[in-house]
Amino acid sequence: MFEPEKLKEVLDPRRQGYERTINVINYLATHDRERVFRELGDRGIFDENAFKRAKLGAVLLMTAMGTPMLWMGEEFGEHKRKSETVTQPKKIAWSLLERDLNRDLFEYYKKFIALRQQNPALQSDNIDFFHENRDTKVLAYVRWNEEGSRVVVVVNFSEQNLSGYGIPHFPCAGRWHEWTGNYDVEVEEDSIVIDIEPNHAKVFVWQ
Repeated sequence: MFEPEKLKEVLDPRRQGYERTINVINYLATHDRERVFRELGDRGIFDENAFKRAKLGAVLLMTAMGTPMLWMGEEFGEHKRKSETVTQPKKIAWSLLERDLNRDLFEYYKKFIALRQQNPALQSDNIDFFHENRDTKVLAYVRWNEEGSRVVVVVNFSEQNLSGYGIPHFPCAGRWHEWTGNYDVEVEEDSIVIDIEPNHAKVFVWQ
């Protein structure tokens, strides 16, 4: 179910009553709940579809306000059930990195960790949700800082491929770099038209 208000509360913890984002730790999985791939599997989502959703989660985690936390092996698709007791830990399956999909997820995380470290917009307390479409299940937001750094995230939470999808009120015209696909795009005036796959996010970085 697409619940944009709950998503906004996660992406902007001030909506939950936190005074500053440095007080917030964001995560997709912890020792208190099952791993992402285990929860996806319990819902009948496996293989490429599971990795696609894991990548979507990575984008949200790394572009949200607050501090991101990764639980052991999450960055390459560890899927074991959590240990029942702390005295019986389960070793991380490092051999998963030998698989193409797992290695690709690992590189995806590395890419977004680098973006978060390098771009001041993702280290700020600024976020604006400038586009929301409940019918198509699309949400777009911008992170920025006062010196002019900007990162725009457009997320398609639906199972539908959106071709020629228009997004009005884009933060500004000019050249942007799409981070997930590694290409440049020129935005004219204050709108952009994109193609976006199901359960996928595009991340535009101001050049």
